[in-house]
Amino acid sequence: MSHNLKILSALTLVHFTGDFYTAFINPLFPVFVEKLGLTLTQVGIIAGTMRLLAFIIQPTVGYWADRYQSRVFIFVGLSLPVIFIPLSGISANFWTLLLCVALGSVGSSMFHPSVTGMVPLYAGNKASFSMSIFNTGGTLAFGLGPLFITWYVAVFGLTAMPATMIMGIAVLGYLLTVIPIPQSEGLSRSGFFGALKESLGNVWKIIALIWLVMFLRAVVGQSFLAFMPVLFVQKGFSVVSAGTIYAIFLVTGTLSGLLSGHMSDRLGFKPVFIFTFLFMAPALWLLLQLNGNWIYLGAALAGGFVLAPLPLGVTMAQTLAPKGRSMVASLMMGFAYGLGGVVTPVVGRLADTFTIQPVLTFLSCIPLLAIPIIARFPRTRSYRQTQ
Repeated sequence: MSHNLKILSALTLVHFTGDFYTAFINPLFPVFVEKLGLTLTQVGIIAGTMRLLAFIIQPTVGYWADRYQSRVFIFVGLSLPVIFIPLSGISANFWTLLLCVALGSVGSSMFHPSVTGMVPLYAGNKASFSMSIFNTGGTLAFGLGPLFITWYVAVFGLTAMPATMIMGIAVLGYLLTVIPIPQSEGLSRSGFFGALKESLGNVWKIIALIWLVMFLRAVVGQSFLAFMPVLFVQKGFSVVSAGTIYAIFLVTGTLSGLLSGHMSDRLGFKPVFIFTFLFMAPALWLLLQLNGNWIYLGAALAGGFVLAPLPLGVTMAQTLAPKGRSMVASLMMGFAYGLGGVVTPVVGRLADTFTIQPVLTFLSCIPLLAIPIIARFPRTRSYRQTQ
């Protein structure tokens, strides 16, 4: 295995491991609701806190990581979800559950900017595809994590979750031997806002438009991921079946992310953005109308369209603003994704009032709002292919 490929694989493994543990929480919401008597508003608060701390503070963490060029951000960050997410299984009430989720989520915000910023350094002229592979690590983890944890809890019980941290600790031991020290992008001398300005330069308006599109995608995606398991359990599916639907939604998104990255390397970002957002709304609407085993097919279709644009926003922003790879990655994957998730307490409150189905049906229309924004994107390809 070449040096670059070995490092890219290790960076992807970091992404997979951290997100694998983070993925335990959402599919277990029906179990937590039953055990702790949570309201949908409380479910929304936990989901929103998870997104807030795991993603929205990433730009600040990305700046500090660049300033100190240390592997501490990667390895301490990865350790927190590996340890504290499994401890959520022995939570006695809403507040201890919230604390475990919060600590695990802070860790997620620590490792993401550094490892995402390192990907282009080892990607050669396949930036979009390499970022798609890296993103696949996270998306696949969010697909397999629910399958594993719903099976595990069904067999061993919620209180046996702490034992799952053994796997993550073993992976941490391996990664310590492979991951190099992150390279500084030279932004630390500018201060946080100076670094932000230097990262974006004169393309800040386009970056802002990309961010807005990614934020709208995150509002829809995070709301569906938070409340789909609860909705399908209410419809009569078991927790394991609901976890399977959740996993299919995400695993199909993994495959579509690879395809969208490959197609954007060939065609440019804009056409792929338009295609995915145009069909995202009807795919989500269809998922909510289906019954029985057709829901599994609907989840595959909807997940494919919802998650396909995720690597595109990061790679397009890094292409337009190459001076701040970690900073713009944290804006697209962190700040947009996290702020979109912070809306989930509001969605939970609405679901308590109007029930989940009509609220998600309304949200399924939001991707159409992104089409006129995407129309203003420049025709750009990744890195050495930039026109």
